[in-house]
Amino acid sequence: MSTEENNSQETGAEELQPEALETEQSPIEGEAPEVEGDLAQLKTELEAAKDQVLRAQAEMQNLRRRAERDVENAHKYALDKFVGELLPVVDNLERTIQTMNDNNDNFEVLSEGIELTLKSFQDVLARFKVEAIDPKGEVFNPEFHQAMSMLEMPGQAPNTVVDVFQKGYTLNGRLVRPAMVVVAKAVPNNTGEG
Repeated sequence: MSTEENNSQETGAEELQPEALETEQSPIEGEAPEVEGDLAQLKTELEAAKDQVLRAQAEMQNLRRRAERDVENAHKYALDKFVGELLPVVDNLERTIQTMNDNNDNFEVLSEGIELTLKSFQDVLARFKVEAIDPKGEVFNPEFHQAMSMLEMPGQAPNTVVDVFQKGYTLNGRLVRPAMVVVAKAVPNNTGEG
């Protein structure tokens, strides 16, 4: 044999060997690492999808709760403006009774009638959870009281409500109108040096 024939036989043998190897490997054994990788990826994607579903469900539940709370508040405070408009009527009835009691003329029958009217009106307000704020003697609370003036009051603790110009009102615990009050302030110490 010549060298060329030897080279061609070797080349042919080399060419046959890779083909022989490919046919000897089973398709399952060659794809096993690939399938395992795909399986791991699919498991990861499944977990991510489950997580997204849980988050979406939680978000929907939060939205539902928020909507229910908003509707509840809308029902609870629907009369807010109505109550605010009626409060001056209560104030006027109270002032009329006070004026009639101060004059003490023969207005007793009229006074009793107005007092009964005021009482029935206040009962209606109470049924709708409207409560008066009459803070005389209490510590000033800026959340429920509006200071109209401050006076030096010996014997009174500073920041104490000493007089109420106009009662405040709440509806279901929420402020409709603050009480207009006079607040005691600290009496300055006069040491008298000089």
